[in-house]
Amino acid sequence: MDDILELADRLWRGEADISGHHPVTSGRGLTEVADGVAYVASFARVSAFKTPDGLVLVDTGHALAAAGIHAAIREWAPGAGAYLNTAIFSHGHIDHVFGVGVFEEEAATQRWLAPTVIAHEAMPARFDRYKLTAGYNAVINQRQFGIEGLTWPTEYRYPDRTYRDAAALDIGDVRFELHHARGETDDHTWTYVPDHEIICTGDLFIWASPNAGNPQKVQRYPIEWASALRQMSALGARMLLPGHGYPVVGYERVREALTTTAELLESISGQTLELMNAGARLNEVIHSVVMPAELLERPWLRPVYDDPEFIVRNLWRQYGGWYDGDPASLKPAPERELATELADLAGGASHLAARAEVLLSAGSPGDLRLAGHLAELAALAAPDDVGVHRVRAEVFAARSSAETSTMAKGIFDWAARESRRHVP
Repeated sequence: MDDILELADRLWRGEADISGHHPVTSGRGLTEVADGVAYVASFARVSAFKTPDGLVLVDTGHALAAAGIHAAIREWAPGAGAYLNTAIFSHGHIDHVFGVGVFEEEAATQRWLAPTVIAHEAMPARFDRYKLTAGYNAVINQRQFGIEGLTWPTEYRYPDRTYRDAAALDIGDVRFELHHARGETDDHTWTYVPDHEIICTGDLFIWASPNAGNPQKVQRYPIEWASALRQMSALGARMLLPGHGYPVVGYERVREALTTTAELLESISGQTLELMNAGARLNEVIHSVVMPAELLERPWLRPVYDDPEFIVRNLWRQYGGWYDGDPASLKPAPERELATELADLAGGASHLAARAEVLLSAGSPGDLRLAGHLAELAALAAPDDVGVHRVRAEVFAARSSAETSTMAKGIFDWAARESRRHVP
């Protein structure tokens, strides 16, 4: 197995493909990336710092990975002097905040000081919302990741201490500077450790096009996100430890990683707002914004997780509300009634499905989009028609194959599986 720093260098140089080392994957374990600093490559990454007063962790991992993360850290830093002093939660997503309990149990058993958790003041409200929408979050994450039966937690480790704009922690002889930024979430914290010249970005940098548009999740903040990236770049750090992906090592590489990510968000945001200010409808905006190909070709900005097109919709939602500019969609007819009406006009749902097959065979990106609309209309108009569902399954399987992002693939695969259940 490649050393994670060697792999990070190969990925940066383009000698390895990020699609083969997806940033939202687990594995590779713990690597000491600097003297007294470790990086644990679990599903969500964990950064660990040794101090004279115990350990400081930036994020703690997913519940399923917690025991393994604890074991790896304890092998790297054994003994009472390496008790967990403080855990900094970069944000409240469940893959980042469920590893404290193992350390707390250890502290209770060994009669060590219990760890303190610090996070932004918006995090408790996030956990409250997660409890309120546990069923919904289970469904959308099943769809996003293709995990049937996934359940959503309803118990959370709330922070012991919160802050608003910025906070400084002096633990042992090491300083940790916490900064709030709205980006992927409203409760995001990025941490600068000046003694090591290291930035821990959380999910503000993930070795992929920013997760600023996720179609099934709540509001993201692309403009504020770009501003935070430029603030980080101005610090001149020598190492970046992200919430997913791989370390970025070297002053120039860190600067480039942060500024190019900011440029991508600024380009999409600027074009979207210009079109909104000109009175364009959402559909027109989606198809008019030109994605900056020269940025998306960078190895650390490939759209392997989120899709840059989805960022446009998040900007629209943030600055324009939910009305998309189409008066028919303001108070729409039930979608099944509309589908039935269109199917009747076409001569039946099978005709819509047949046309979807023709477009599928044509195979261009535009044809695939149209095929998706027609296949969906056909299935709504004839929900028990096996032939229609066969076409719908084929169309959305093809749509998935044509995509690069986890987000789009998850939704299209889910639709294909829905229809396959109707086909003997």
